[in-house]
Amino acid sequence: MVASSSRRGLAFAFAGILFLSPESLLIRLVSVDRWTLLFWRGTLMCIGLLVASSVLAGTPRVIRLIGRPGLLVALLFGLQTVLFIVSITNTAVANTLVAVSAAPLFAAVYEWIFFRQPISRRLFGVIVVAIVGIIVMVSGSIGGGTLWGDLAGLGAAAGLGGSFVVIGRNQDRSMVPAMGLGGLLASLVALPWADPMSATSSDFRYLAISGFLVLPLGFGFLAIAPRYIPGPEVALITLLETVLGPLWVWLALDEVPTEAALVGGFIVIGALAFNSIAMLRAPPLVRATSG
Repeated sequence: MVASSSRRGLAFAFAGILFLSPESLLIRLVSVDRWTLLFWRGTLMCIGLLVASSVLAGTPRVIRLIGRPGLLVALLFGLQTVLFIVSITNTAVANTLVAVSAAPLFAAVYEWIFFRQPISRRLFGVIVVAIVGIIVMVSGSIGGGTLWGDLAGLGAAAGLGGSFVVIGRNQDRSMVPAMGLGGLLASLVALPWADPMSATSSDFRYLAISGFLVLPLGFGFLAIAPRYIPGPEVALITLLETVLGPLWVWLALDEVPTEAALVGGFIVIGALAFNSIAMLRAPPLVRATSG
């Protein structure tokens, strides 16, 4: 029973990241400014997720069922989306990636502070190794940013980790619509600085793929995963996007990853593979306290 739950959680989490991984490429193909991008991404993702959820449960029922925890998830998810954009516009992209990689650590700390859930040595060790792998990946580009941008990246990590913890602690509710509301919140925050009509027909094509397919499927599956495995474990798996994203850019735009990126990527993949195998092999009591 527990092993089956872990398999489902891992499957949903990895599926979510696989669907989400082309987002880096799609962002590269869009010519609009970052705030306009954030506006359209949030708006279209909201429509995609709410439409899909409404087909299953009806719009009023969907919104009502998420309750206050769902509103908290929407706030945290929208906040992390905005802070991520603020971070990458005020510091080096490498700095942002390293800061956001702290999301699973934030999730584990939340579990410990608010729910007295101990952080296992295995999970803490895997998180540290994965963060080291990401630092190796971007080692040639770290630096040159601002303190505000770096702090915004940590804020994005805190919001993302928190959203997965809240979802995991409310397993009786579907939080997929909450992710959609979070996207809407992000788009409303971006609107004062955005120029929605500046997007070309080519931009809209890529934005539609992102907003109606990549983001809804990616975040939709990630919203389901914490119902089966602890939030910190889901947040940890999201680090795989840092490895897969550049691979899509390599295949489509022929931008060959650096040697450091490949080495760091293998470290991250190895850490996640070890953690997943350990989760599946651990006895129920051990796995229950892994977060």
